[in-house]
Amino acid sequence: METIAPPKPAAFNKYQIFIIVILAILQFSVILDFMVLSPLGAILMPKLDITTTQFGLVVSAYAFSAGASGLLAAGFADRFDRKKLLLFFYFGFIIGTVLCALAPTYHLLLIARIVTGIFGGVISAIGFAIITDLFKMEVRGQVMGFIQTAFAASQILGIPVGLQLANAFNWHAPFWLIAGFSFITAVVIAVYMRPITDHLAFPSTRNPFEHLLKTLTNSDYFKGFVTTNFLATGGYMLMPFGSAFSTNNLGLSIKSLPLLYGITGIFTIAFSPLLGKLSDKIGKFKVFMLGTMLGVIMVAIYTNLGTTPFWLVTTLNVILFIGITSRITASSALMTAVPDSQDRGAFMSINSSIQQISGGIAASIAGIIVIQTPSGLLENYNILGYTVISSMICAVGFMYILNKHVQKKLASKKV
Repeated sequence: METIAPPKPAAFNKYQIFIIVILAILQFSVILDFMVLSPLGAILMPKLDITTTQFGLVVSAYAFSAGASGLLAAGFADRFDRKKLLLFFYFGFIIGTVLCALAPTYHLLLIARIVTGIFGGVISAIGFAIITDLFKMEVRGQVMGFIQTAFAASQILGIPVGLQLANAFNWHAPFWLIAGFSFITAVVIAVYMRPITDHLAFPSTRNPFEHLLKTLTNSDYFKGFVTTNFLATGGYMLMPFGSAFSTNNLGLSIKSLPLLYGITGIFTIAFSPLLGKLSDKIGKFKVFMLGTMLGVIMVAIYTNLGTTPFWLVTTLNVILFIGITSRITASSALMTAVPDSQDRGAFMSINSSIQQISGGIAASIAGIIVIQTPSGLLENYNILGYTVISSMICAVGFMYILNKHVQKKLASKKV
């Protein structure tokens, strides 16, 4: 448990506020690109005449390619200005999103998702490295709390708008929206973000492969990688079939999904900064534990529901996402303290890679576990829920070990 009382955080200056906002917007576009597939699943499966297993592969293709690129980028991540590295991968992500918007068939969409994943999967890692470079540990919970509002904003604005565009035009339209929005964001980053080069003050004599290998085999870093594996498994399993479960099992209409995601997003945006502040105040591991307890209870209830009134589904969804947000905010802030300054880029890239690969495996397994009957009903969704709960419980044990390591670093002032 955390025993060190953090000092009262100072107010952020204008440039720090800009960085927080622009990284949140950046996360919004990348998360939306992934999340929009979940509500589009109810449209894509019949439109492209694909099975739940094939749809699971579309989701996991992004994750697997993102994981591979994260590993390849890790050796180089600490050798360049983080701003230039960020723009390189973000423009590649935009190109991949445009390919998704142009894809007419299942196989071309699959290829487009692979391209998007190759570039998009590294963006969050670079963003977390930037946060670690520019913000002290005492305020990273707050920063992560604000960054996590991007997750909620993608529900309030992105997913409902994406669904409306898909319903009004076709399923390609949301990807055009994401590509256009991302291009504007990239221009703002290019013009206003300052170079981030402090990490280059620690010149490395290792070649990129050695840097990757040393980071991978560092025993302290390995604790973080294992923890991430369990965190990702739980997160990726339920998401791909959320909309299909809502419409086919819970009895909601597809037109009601934007309202469901919108209401959930509003509450998540309201709670994210508060949860971030709370994690800085009482301890990140404590908030993670509370979020896990809430998440376990809600997953058990939600995945066993049958036909349910809209108001009750919305209430349960809001509570579930508050639990999920607590876990993400606290664990992300805690994870930033694990690597040393000269290894941040590599650690974050590998960590992101493990997250994506674990998530891809989880999404594929979800596609095998869940079976859609001819009537459209999804079977075995409760089994999926029990699998997620098991992963969440395992994550607590590994997060406890990781937290003890971080506390030692804080005590020795190495963070």
